Amino acid sequence: MPSHEAGEVRVVHYLLLLALMLPLSTRASGQWINYPTRGIPRTANGKPNLSAPAPKTADGRPDFAGVWEHLNSRGSAYYLKGIDIPWKPWAKALFDKNTADNLIDNPESRCLPRGVPKADAFDLHKIIQSPDLIVILYEYQTTYRQIFLDGRALPKDPNPSWAGYSTGHWEGDTLVVESNGFNGKAWLSGFGNPTTDAMHLTERMRRRDFGHMDIQLTIDDPKAYTKPWTAELHPELIPDTELMEFVCNENERDLRHLTTK
Repeated sequence: MPSHEAGEVRVVHYLLLLALMLPLSTRASGQWINYPTRGIPRTANGKPNLSAPAPKTADGRPDFAGVWEHLNSRGSAYYLKGIDIPWKPWAKALFDKNTADNLIDNPESRCLPRGVPKADAFDLHKIIQSPDLIVILYEYQTTYRQIFLDGRALPKDPNPSWAGYSTGHWEGDTLVVESNGFNGKAWLSGFGNPTTDAMHLTERMRRRDFGHMDIQLTIDDPKAYTKPWTAELHPELIPDTELMEFVCNENERDLRHLTTK
């Protein structure tokens, strides 16, 4: 192809790209980005004061409501960093295989959910709280999780699921959440840490101040690990924003380009 024709093709491609991007930018402006969140304490210059005291609900409980994210989750704040994981041999072998195979079997590569607790560690999420129920909305894959605070027991024979089944109770200002009923298909991280359907997850959640939360995780999965072990999450409040819809749509095109070692 002559150089001037190739240049014309590039210009046409560029104009088409602009035409496609303009509607997207218009839609993005309608997502309430930078819309001031109601009830956020602010400094004299209008910035959110995330060090202000933690809010309370009408019944005096800590209020976890808001949009949260465990920032730098893939770098300095990677939640499994430095933990001596008590592997069972098969689980360690599978982890090593997942790593060696360039993580090709990561459920996310097939547009499957992240599962718990990975979703809390790596996903922007919104907490909605009532006296008897906490709902967590995850931006990735537009999924959700329910934590029941009405005194019910965990199911004894649950139908396995990605998010599991969760109940919570209060110990002072700490919310203790117990979860079971996982399907064993989720990874604990993008590096290939496996789970099984025997996993029992305990979360101890505390809102340290207005903008910071501390969560202690205890992972008890006797099929994959020799004993229960703990990790920590430290989500930060993300004010003046909202979640956006996320649809993955099988990811078949990208899967064709993934290869093992």
